[in-house]
Amino acid sequence: MPTDRPSYWAVIPATGTGQRMQADRPKQYLPLGSKTILEQTLDSLLSYDKIDGAVLILNKEDDYWPGLNYKSEKPLLLCVGGEERHHSVYHGLQLLAEQQIENCTVLIHDAVRPFVSHTDLDNLLEAVAGNPNGAILATPVADTLKLSDDFSSIVSTHPRDHLWRAFTPQAFALNIILDALKSVIGDNLQITDDASAMELAGYKPRLINSDSRNIKITHPQDLRLAELILCAKSH
Repeated sequence: MPTDRPSYWAVIPATGTGQRMQADRPKQYLPLGSKTILEQTLDSLLSYDKIDGAVLILNKEDDYWPGLNYKSEKPLLLCVGGEERHHSVYHGLQLLAEQQIENCTVLIHDAVRPFVSHTDLDNLLEAVAGNPNGAILATPVADTLKLSDDFSSIVSTHPRDHLWRAFTPQAFALNIILDALKSVIGDNLQITDDASAMELAGYKPRLINSDSRNIKITHPQDLRLAELILCAKSH
């Protein structure tokens, strides 16, 4: 699939079981408005004109996706995830690499962040253009940080200067992030986001300030906040 312009694909790991949500199904399949959280997330990404398609990574025991009957005018590739999140992302990137898309940049995004804005995506892609380090959406830490002991007592206070909360999407050249994750998996390392793999490989991804509504729905109170955001967006 040769192209003269950069190609942008979303990669969405949706393998979580949502234990912290205390629901009867994985949190990505909980209702948000007239759709599920996952459908809202896919709509946000696939409606962005620069994204050419998406890879959705599902749990091997996922019984919910087929029932959604989700339709997209853009290509939507499916694959099965792995043992942990970074294994799942690696599977998705491998599938995308098999498509032989030239000049491909991936936007790796949490399935339960349904409100990423197109303005944020514009800023992210501008930052990643020609930048082998990649870039991620994030927001500066605004609260005072405390380190606790095992009994939830304060041990010390840490300055918040230069500290950021990492969001998604996290955007990287496909071949570079694929190699970085391959090294993480080969060395049996533990990471909590894809930028960490890039950092371990010696890269320095840029931090792009994100809209605060780009929330990750993890706990029940997050879903209530998401409902308020969705209601505000519809008015």
